[in-house]
Amino acid sequence: MTLALSAELAATIVLVVAVAGAVNGVAGFGFAVVGTMVLASTLDPATAVAFMILPMFAVNVALVGDLTREELRTCGSRFAPLLVAALVGTIAGMALLDRLPEGPLRVLLGLVSLGFAATAQRALPLPTPSIGTDRDLAGRPLVMAAVGAVSGVLFGATNVGVQLVAFVRSFDLSHGVFVGVVALVFVGINGLRVGAAGALGLYPDAGFALASAAAAVPAVAGVEVGKRLRGRVSERLRRGVVLGLLTVIGVRLVLGGAGAL
Repeated sequence: MTLALSAELAATIVLVVAVAGAVNGVAGFGFAVVGTMVLASTLDPATAVAFMILPMFAVNVALVGDLTREELRTCGSRFAPLLVAALVGTIAGMALLDRLPEGPLRVLLGLVSLGFAATAQRALPLPTPSIGTDRDLAGRPLVMAAVGAVSGVLFGATNVGVQLVAFVRSFDLSHGVFVGVVALVFVGINGLRVGAAGALGLYPDAGFALASAAAAVPAVAGVEVGKRLRGRVSERLRRGVVLGLLTVIGVRLVLGGAGAL
């Protein structure tokens, strides 16, 4: 896992994380998926996943500011089982990251990207598990813990927390609170991932870690731009743009990974 940072690659990374940040600021989700998947089509997939950890942490810290103190305290208590279980699952997923061959990992990332787009679209109704419609069941600590653990493993290996986002969305929170709660969950997870990445050797050298940290600046700037645009863009348009982009990226990753098998 290495990163030969040329001027062209540096410019590409800045553009990718800034656009991904703007997408997240507008839609409330998508930074990790868009950023990781685009970089994975250019870099080694494991390198892309590890590189995005610090920018993801910075972006979610910025979005947590959307919650008031009271909402922060209430949501933190309400979703604690989900957060704790996701932390454990994430470490397990990260331990697998550097052991997966490049071809299969590209295919996995592509399928996750396509799966995210399929489950988030609203044009074609899909069967909805009862756990997503029964709020009493979904709110039980054991159910939250199970969802958190499984989602954490996938998130640790791919940077995609689609299950966590969908699960939180099932509680029908207001858009602002939903964005803040998702950010709160991922702040905790990514804060732990920063230390775990170093311990697991996912940062090959100091230059890699510094480049990842520097990428947080355009990422947060993109989020701020996106937040200003949030009220000017219809939900249908922002959803269509994000999901269309993820579909194109997913197909590209699957085809590229299949060719490397």
